[in-house]
Amino acid sequence: MGRKNTMGVRSVTDTLGIERESQDRGSEGMARFLGWFSLGLGAAALAARPRISRLCGVDDSPTAQAVLQAAGVRELGHAAVLLIPRRAGWGAWTRVAGDMIDLATCRQGMQRRRGDRRRRLMYTTWAVAGITAVDLYTAVRATRGRRMKDGNRVHASVTVNRRADEVYRFWHDFENLPRFMYHLQSVRMTGDRRSHWTAKAPAGRSVEWDAEVVDDRPNELISWRSIEGSRVPNSGCVRFMPAAGGRGTEVRVELGYSVPGRMFGAKVAKVFGEHPQQQVCDDLRRFKQVIETGEIAQSDGSPHGTSLKQQVKQRPAQPLAMPRAG
Repeated sequence: MGRKNTMGVRSVTDTLGIERESQDRGSEGMARFLGWFSLGLGAAALAARPRISRLCGVDDSPTAQAVLQAAGVRELGHAAVLLIPRRAGWGAWTRVAGDMIDLATCRQGMQRRRGDRRRRLMYTTWAVAGITAVDLYTAVRATRGRRMKDGNRVHASVTVNRRADEVYRFWHDFENLPRFMYHLQSVRMTGDRRSHWTAKAPAGRSVEWDAEVVDDRPNELISWRSIEGSRVPNSGCVRFMPAAGGRGTEVRVELGYSVPGRMFGAKVAKVFGEHPQQQVCDDLRRFKQVIETGEIAQSDGSPHGTSLKQQVKQRPAQPLAMPRAG
């Protein structure tokens, strides 16, 4: 796998592929912008209602004036929701719902007006339609990014007694990963930054997908993600940092994944020891053995990890045979 620095390509941790954190930050930033926009729009609708009603072409109707005032109050509510951390996703959807109401109101108003007022109301309708498109785009991105960020990320780390350049070279060859990642059957490089992965699936089956490297910083970081349309959307990032006191390298792994069956599937997988958090912890323990000794030491007590399937293979510990005294 080549070592080209893919600057200009967004990082996965900065992902998860599913969705990138950089994208999450962008969508949340847009949602906050819409929050301030709602605040200004609501304040203007309430403080300068006569001028706004003339601008929109609805200054000829007391009912329209009341609707405009209600819309101003509603916009202040949108602002309150969008500017509260962690609520940007569903807060953006409240704006979309409000936009639908505004479009329906404008359509109804167009039927009752002629001349200059109709033209002004038409311009207003076009503006609302454009804002609706922005709101919908922001809501979809913020919701999708939040779902991945909140529910489907795992983190783990391990310190190994090796230099960062050695550890980086080992991870840089993805074909090494099945040596310690129990759920992987094989990884085959198909290009400079692309690879084909095969993993174990329930009921003795397997699942395959293609992945691409999205960030590669020698001796610092490697991140990857499954390509668009993969059956198993996932992404990963591994960082290599000097351990405290010069005691080797700290390896920090972050994975993003999509669990079949969503919450129910995740809980069942955890019971059977197949939850990704358990997998990555077991994998890093094996990685430490491989990178430091070249092999994986297995005990009778836990042959291949903490999964229930492997725990049934446990055998009782046996006392060591002591040599007889001559």
